[in-house]
Amino acid sequence: MADSGVNSADCERIFKRFDANGDGKISATELGDALNGFGVSSEDAKRMMDAIDKDGDGYISFQEFSDFAKDNRALMKDFAKAF
Repeated sequence: MADSGVNSADCERIFKRFDANGDGKISATELGDALNGFGVSSEDAKRMMDAIDKDGDGYISFQEFSDFAKDNRALMKDFAKAF
């Protein structure tokens, strides 16, 4: 059966779209700006940031993003279509 999630290339592509300044991590501002285009409120974006940023450094690393992607395949599939 085919995997219903996104592949690693899609995950990397989506990460880079969120990482607007290209520094290899997603800040709360970058996440909020990207999600705003999907109609996500700033409060929901903050909750999402808190959930994804496992080490609490205020940024989402690629590893944290990849882990989130594995656990949220349907959402990532929607992002893949949008980006």
